[in-house]
Amino acid sequence: MAAQSMISESVLGWSIFTFILLVILAFCWIYIRKFQSRQESEVISTITAICALAIALITSALLPVDIFLVSFMKYPNGTYKEWAASNVTRGHIEDTVLYGYYTLYSIILFCVFLWIPFVYFFYEERDDDNVNTCSQVKNALKYTIGFAVVCVMLLVIGAFVPLQPPPGQNATQWEKVQEIFEELGSSHGLPALSFSISSLTLIGMLAVITYTAYGMSVLPLNLIKGTRSVAYERLENTEDIDEVEHQIEELKFKCKDGRPLSSRDRNNLQELEGKLQVLKRRGRHLEIAERNCCSKFGRALRPFKIVLGVFFILVALLLTVALFISNLDKALHSAGISTGFIVFGTNLTNPLNELLLVLQPVFPLDYILITVITVYFVLTSMAGIRNMGIWFFWIRLYKIRPKRTRPQALLFLCMILLLIVLHTSYMIYSLAPQYVMYGSQKYLVQSQTPTAQLSSGNSTLSVTKNCDADAPEDECTVTRSYLFLHKFWFFSTIYYFGNWAFIAVFLIGLVVSCCKGKKSVIEGEVEADDSDMSDDEYVH
Repeated sequence: MAAQSMISESVLGWSIFTFILLVILAFCWIYIRKFQSRQESEVISTITAICALAIALITSALLPVDIFLVSFMKYPNGTYKEWAASNVTRGHIEDTVLYGYYTLYSIILFCVFLWIPFVYFFYEERDDDNVNTCSQVKNALKYTIGFAVVCVMLLVIGAFVPLQPPPGQNATQWEKVQEIFEELGSSHGLPALSFSISSLTLIGMLAVITYTAYGMSVLPLNLIKGTRSVAYERLENTEDIDEVEHQIEELKFKCKDGRPLSSRDRNNLQELEGKLQVLKRRGRHLEIAERNCCSKFGRALRPFKIVLGVFFILVALLLTVALFISNLDKALHSAGISTGFIVFGTNLTNPLNELLLVLQPVFPLDYILITVITVYFVLTSMAGIRNMGIWFFWIRLYKIRPKRTRPQALLFLCMILLLIVLHTSYMIYSLAPQYVMYGSQKYLVQSQTPTAQLSSGNSTLSVTKNCDADAPEDECTVTRSYLFLHKFWFFSTIYYFGNWAFIAVFLIGLVVSCCKGKKSVIEGEVEADDSDMSDDEYVH
């Protein structure tokens, strides 16, 4: 019966996984096609962007699955289920999850260091009409080799970097940290892969601080504030056109008698003509937006958007408070900076961690919540990239706009999301450390209680406790995600300080978003550097 139950559960699990995979692929196709430029679209870059985005979303879904599996092996009373009672069976399940991480993280390394750079440089070479396909491939490979060398260097460094306590480190504390990682061992190339992934996670941390923190503030406030009235914008745009045309007529009147314009007037005339062209394109877009059925439908959904925006801002505040308390707990009660600020158990009341533990008895509310948090981070990251564009320090490289985004920008977007997803696992651990480590696992503790019978003296009573670092080794299973991303203490130390930066950027972004007015209904559709051909593309 236990074997049949396990088989039926496996079949159900694979069915759900297949359905989720199809939903993810459909979402990726719609998302990429929504922002993709129709003029510059290419099959290779489109497929690459869709696949990379799908890999990012699938990887983000691995953490909830990991937590679910370690929790599903036990009953709520702390005992193992019949099919999971054997160490061999549990080991097989843990290895399956571990190989899942191996596979997805290896694919991410392949995408970041080989696939996406090759497609990016291959497309860049297309701009030169004198270059044939063979030359494009050679030049793209030449640039991609540099990324491959970096990847190999990270793998080699990770394979041989010593994982030893710094001089003067408390031996007892360090041994306690090391015991957690003995489950994975040092075989199967774990240190090399873990070091490479942790290095990419550092870059992902910068992207999370930049894009996700800002997206957590701008997404809900944009939903709450809504957009400006189309009719009012058209009226305002018409007045601006009249004013610019009047200024142009005044400048042209100066040369009516044949006198040439001064260089200053010629520059002003050129700027005004460019501004007039932009205003006329803007007017055409506003006219289309006013007739668009989607815009009318969006206005009908205004109450729902307000409710969703309020929900998102409450979630953002909850996550920020939980992250602040978790970081404060690490600062006050961790084993120290040289152990990655690892905390054994929770010493301060963390609202999100407590909420997840309260939801445990009602299956599957806790898993739904952790999945919602994961999806929330991905959505807010997309919103942050969408609103800010892609920057290299103070230089803006690309804009992300509906039907106007260049293939290179989409490739950059997907690469950034891949890196963000890597750091999201650590962010969620910081939000609910105990739950992410052990899920809803419980274990039995034997306690002595006095009895009324003088002859017996006392009796043994079994008490159920939530799993923590003090639990016996064979009673609680640590999630593979935690072991993967906390292998090297110095990375965890940098992540800790990154969390403080994330909180600061979120608060700054919240203030900036509150001060901003409503955005235009055609936000990002018309820019001064657009061509007239892009207008035809949008209309069609």
